Amino acid sequence: MNERILVVDDNPDSVTIMRTILENKKYEVIVAGSGAEALAQVQNGHPDLVLLDIMMPEMSGLEVLQQIKENAQTGRLPVILVTAKTHDEDVLSGYQYGADYYITKPFTAKQLLYGIDLVLGKGESVA
Repeated sequence: MNERILVVDDNPDSVTIMRTILENKKYEVIVAGSGAEALAQVQNGHPDLVLLDIMMPEMSGLEVLQQIKENAQTGRLPVILVTAKTHDEDVLSGYQYGADYYITKPFTAKQLLYGIDLVLGKGESVA
């Protein structure tokens, strides 16, 4: 069975780019456009991995990450932060909240797939 990846981003262009890259690699893609929607998808959609944007309206990606990691049922779910925030303190706070990996925008397909393979334990990927 193909892994199911939840893409959480309020920017439709980012979602389209990630969806295209992932579907080309035969991942099943589910999408959430907000933090609340992401938390619902984590509970109901049972993704294998979450790609999470930090800067979103209403609830930031870090708040979503914190809620995922603090929940006993979802705490082990791998989360990769995908964001335009590149400062060291942003990266550090992402890891402090429990992120498994951090990818900065803009990214290449190879960077995205490498991060996914790393977090899902697939070793080296050929993108």
